[in-house]
Amino acid sequence: MFDTLTNRLNGIVKQLRGQARLTEENVTDALRDVRMALLEADVGLSVVKDFIARVKEKALGADVLQSLSPGQAFIGIVHQELIALMGGEASQTSQANQLPDFNKLPVNLATTPPAVILMAGLQGAGKTTSTGKLAKLLKERFKKKVLVVSVDVYRPAAIKQLETLAAQVGVDFFASDVSQMPVDIASAAKQWAKTHFHDVLIVDTAGRLAIDEAMMAEIRAVHAAIEPIETLFTVDAMQGQDAVNVAKAFSEALPLTGVVLTKLDGDSRGGVALSVRHITGKPIKLVGVSEKMDGLEAFYAERMASRILGMGDVLSLVEAAQQSVDTDAAQKLAEKFKKGKNFDFDDFKMQLIQMRKMGGMSALMDKLPAQLSQAANQAPDLQEKQLRRTEGMINSMTPLERRKPELLKASRKRRIAAGAGVTVQEVNKMLTQFEQMQKMMKMMKGGGMAKMMRGMKGMMPGTR
Repeated sequence: MFDTLTNRLNGIVKQLRGQARLTEENVTDALRDVRMALLEADVGLSVVKDFIARVKEKALGADVLQSLSPGQAFIGIVHQELIALMGGEASQTSQANQLPDFNKLPVNLATTPPAVILMAGLQGAGKTTSTGKLAKLLKERFKKKVLVVSVDVYRPAAIKQLETLAAQVGVDFFASDVSQMPVDIASAAKQWAKTHFHDVLIVDTAGRLAIDEAMMAEIRAVHAAIEPIETLFTVDAMQGQDAVNVAKAFSEALPLTGVVLTKLDGDSRGGVALSVRHITGKPIKLVGVSEKMDGLEAFYAERMASRILGMGDVLSLVEAAQQSVDTDAAQKLAEKFKKGKNFDFDDFKMQLIQMRKMGGMSALMDKLPAQLSQAANQAPDLQEKQLRRTEGMINSMTPLERRKPELLKASRKRRIAAGAGVTVQEVNKMLTQFEQMQKMMKMMKGGGMAKMMRGMKGMMPGTR
């Protein structure tokens, strides 16, 4: 996501680094490039104008003009303004150095149970899938008892789809039928949730191919009947500025409390994320970052601003590790090192499995600073394929070979290559990468974190 904008902004910063000081002339030139970068990223014209005006005012301030690091000073201002643009507060940027609060709910549930969440949006925006993802998030990470219901009586497949998703993520489903009225379904579901002690009720509403008054009247009636604490507008990032215009129309018709931005992983421009808060006045609360059912994340403006500027998003990486990594396996590996034992292929395979749980190489590298993730951004599909091949080669080894990599000579390599369906050259390349990982683990054992970071690029399959 944001690949185009990130690349353009990085180029602008490099140009400024070559300047001795910030002047009105080079700030104006840089802002002209920023303006073009934002417009190419599909950010709305009115949003761009306001953003550029705020950055220019601060960049031409006395403190910044006297700075001896013009590139850093300018990018610091752009970073703060991106945070403000996407709904954060400039004063919150200090939180970027703190560990994330894993127990912070991405939605407001501070009401007498059940807390009702109403999902609104156009057809095809991803409401039903986002309902399932949000239910999974609330159930697994926040231990909430969740009930989901569909009031989309115009598309029978929608009811069945939500029922299937509910079963998949392990939450309760309230049955509905196309012969019923949406208001009646929603009211009955809320009563059921109350009597069966559900913490949260998520209501998936009908979408349309375009905005019409009948649609708005119906969803207003549903809203009035169930009084949701959260009314989330689901918008497809791939729709560009059309999505922002639709969001504005919905915000005028309904008392929205936030936005769910879907398919953000499929849009290299990301202009909607930068525009929707400015246009609607409603915060982005959740973003869809993959098609998987765990591909829904809380939105943090300061983290997204860092990613846009190529600074990486280490907090989200830590958060993903906290949720996905097998802590018992990691503890066993640490204990193994303490006993003086070496990193072997069983350990290497475990690392690959953990990486896949965190979303794979491309998802991991997307959260790292640009200088570390540059290789990953060039061919993410190739890297995922290479990860699978590496695991296949390890699976073709005998238990003894996994424990003692030094046994892998020519004849054994040929057998492993044949078993994994790869060439001997690929086996050799994998062994080289394993040796790099082995060295890195030795550095970690000795406390050499700085050395580890320098050796990080190229340590895993597909990053060389």
